[in-house]
Amino acid sequence: MSLAKKGIVDRIQAFLDTRIGFTETILRPVPSHAMNPFSWLGAIAVLAFFAQGLTGILMLFYYIPTTSEAYSSTIHVIRSVPMGSVIETFHLYMAYAMIIIVFLHLMRNYFTSVQKRPREAMWVVGFVMGTIVLFQAFTGYLLPWTVLAKSATDVGIGFLGVLPPQLYIFVKYLIAGVGTNSQELYRFFVFHVVVLPFTLLLLIVLKLYMFEIHGATDPASGAKPGDAKPVKWFPDVLLYMLMISGVFVAAVVVASALFPLQLPPEYSANAPAVVVQPDWYFLWQYQLLKFQVFAGPGEPLALAVITMGALLMFFLPFFDRKKERNPMNRPVYTTLGVIIIAELVVLTIWGYMTPGQTIPNMEAVGVVGGVALVVAALLWLTFKLRQKMTGPVTVEAVKGRMRFLRTPFTHRGPTLVFLAILAVASVSMATVVGQATTPQPDIASLLLGLAVLFGSLYALLRLMRRLVMDYQAMVTSS
Repeated sequence: MSLAKKGIVDRIQAFLDTRIGFTETILRPVPSHAMNPFSWLGAIAVLAFFAQGLTGILMLFYYIPTTSEAYSSTIHVIRSVPMGSVIETFHLYMAYAMIIIVFLHLMRNYFTSVQKRPREAMWVVGFVMGTIVLFQAFTGYLLPWTVLAKSATDVGIGFLGVLPPQLYIFVKYLIAGVGTNSQELYRFFVFHVVVLPFTLLLLIVLKLYMFEIHGATDPASGAKPGDAKPVKWFPDVLLYMLMISGVFVAAVVVASALFPLQLPPEYSANAPAVVVQPDWYFLWQYQLLKFQVFAGPGEPLALAVITMGALLMFFLPFFDRKKERNPMNRPVYTTLGVIIIAELVVLTIWGYMTPGQTIPNMEAVGVVGGVALVVAALLWLTFKLRQKMTGPVTVEAVKGRMRFLRTPFTHRGPTLVFLAILAVASVSMATVVGQATTPQPDIASLLLGLAVLFGSLYALLRLMRRLVMDYQAMVTSS
């Protein structure tokens, strides 16, 4: 095929390849079965990390990590810096999204048993990275210096009291200094901006290196590795990743514009008392500590239970040694995984609805035990019904019914156009919301933003319609 008959993407690829050999990267091709969004959760989490780094650098131009100016400098970013409210909110929401994505990535890997030999070290490194993400969120929560953040942080530091005295003194000094507010804020700032991001970046590089050594895992259904066709990184995998990333970032940008951050009051020694609640990602843990059996002197027992659960997940590759990976053939591990997810969701919602309340032991047993029993019963029934089915329900069978998820990398031209229009729609949405929420909006800018927004949304709908029609034609002809 001559260059004249090739598409724009193919011509760019050929140009780069003949000049600098760009397509011959060190990255190994990706098997076709991995071309679905669920296989890219780890990559999306890395994207969120760098997006937070970029917005964090922008905020560092204005933020001052002192107890007298931390709150006011944060307010200045939100109210006075152009697009400051969107940047500040985007940084927060991207942190939330990163925590959710990391948890989904962990559970997907758990259910598909990717920790099996020889990937034990990848699981361990990934688990450490997830723990660092939680500490990153914990340290960042204090930096705006609000009364709620300060109170919740002090409660979190107080939990360290269950450690042996000498270890407690060392750890508390490491993260909070000599005990003054200014030392605590500055230490958290250093951990949030320097120590934890640098450590996480090193682990990302290590994880990527191990991933390139071992490659993507084979399907958990047990399909033969040779059945998957390799897909080159450039341009197919790159465009597919850009498509997923574009949708992800655009969703966070739009959410940041529609639901801007509202800071609680500033912390001071004379600030009125508040009901202490950690941010949502620690609510499940805080709810456990509110159980009557764990309250007061029982806190060490609760933290011991939480630590034991974390250690079991950490060492999972070293006692789950069987070769079977299909979750439909691992009823015990699958049931335990679903129970973990259900308990975390229930405890988080329950903690949000019962701020500051001590939970009686019988109520705690009823809710926690009831959730576990219901999940176990439903899954037992599911596995029993599956045994009576004529055809097995495999991961590959489900993927086969979701082939439309591969549409972006089979239609590379429309994918590039989709990304460009999506970027325009996201920026125009943020502009419209920003103008509409200001006391004296610029009517001309508001109308122009609305016109661009509706025009780009219409173009996206037309493009999606074309992709759907092309997919239906492909399925009909196959």
